[in-house]
Amino acid sequence: MHKKKLLRSLVCAGLAFVIQTGTTFAAQSPSTPRHVKVLIISMFAPEGKTWLDHLGKTQAIEVTGLSPDYPAVHCNHDDVCVVTTGMGHANAAATMAALVYSKKFDLRKTYFLVSGIAGIDPAQGTLGSAAWARYLVDFGIQWELDAREIPSGWKSGYLGINTKSGNEKPPLDYHTEVFQLNEALLQKAYLLSRDVKLTDSVEAQAYRAKYTTAPANQPPTVIQCDTLAGDTWFSGEALGQRARDWTKLLTDGKGTYCTTQQEDNATFEVIKRAAAAGLADTNRVAVLRAGSDFDRPPPGVSNVDNLLNYQQQGGFVPAVDNLYLAGSPLVNAIVKNWAQWKDGVPAN
Repeated sequence: MHKKKLLRSLVCAGLAFVIQTGTTFAAQSPSTPRHVKVLIISMFAPEGKTWLDHLGKTQAIEVTGLSPDYPAVHCNHDDVCVVTTGMGHANAAATMAALVYSKKFDLRKTYFLVSGIAGIDPAQGTLGSAAWARYLVDFGIQWELDAREIPSGWKSGYLGINTKSGNEKPPLDYHTEVFQLNEALLQKAYLLSRDVKLTDSVEAQAYRAKYTTAPANQPPTVIQCDTLAGDTWFSGEALGQRARDWTKLLTDGKGTYCTTQQEDNATFEVIKRAAAAGLADTNRVAVLRAGSDFDRPPPGVSNVDNLLNYQQQGGFVPAVDNLYLAGSPLVNAIVKNWAQWKDGVPAN
């Protein structure tokens, strides 16, 4: 089940915070590109707010082409900035392209941290778990057969484009189907955050207790597993198994499906094109996704209930909070030790 929207009232409250908070300077348009050490990429207001709550005073820099809901990038005195793209791959790509090519920011040495909530596989994590990704896999670039006409012996109605079966790896003609992130940065991020104590909620504890096995029924921790992008939310064992199989197929058996969201391949592709133009560095991209709900139900709960009642699982608030708790050790290390980080991920 894909990254969840908050109730409209909470989204509006978060947006009001971003625009009206007293800790934000009046919008400015710098005459020279602003240096950015870390760019936090959030997708909707609560994800951005969890960072803005901790960044102190910020400068609002309006950028033509950003989401109308989130028209400014907010930067603090440590050169840490937050952009909120809007949800879904189209919004993510449009916002990131507008930011990159606005000429208002110098991103050549910037570290990019995608920080958002997601659905989570109960075999890999639980509500509130914060997962660092090695692979970004696109779940939407597939052929799909009507579920009522799946051939006998097939595990699902999905197959790669221009293939003959669900087990055949596609030719990757789109060039955005799978990306591998910088291993050195991934390991740094995980090492810095793995012992962080994450937050939880009574509601999440009650819902995860419905599962009979770990890690689904255990408290949240920082983990490493991979993320799947696609704009169609899903719930169910068969679709969840296809997500696992698809991740293995596209990563040649090396990846482990863990979280499901909408935007990350689109976001990375924009940074990749910017890197080709000398404007960014893909070796400086990290992706952190926190589980706000399970991608398949526990015993005794239907797929319908798991999908329609995702907000009742209790994972939203701890997932949002844990984005900052798990992500801030990396951000703080970069900022406080910029001399060691400015030319690339340090060896030690």
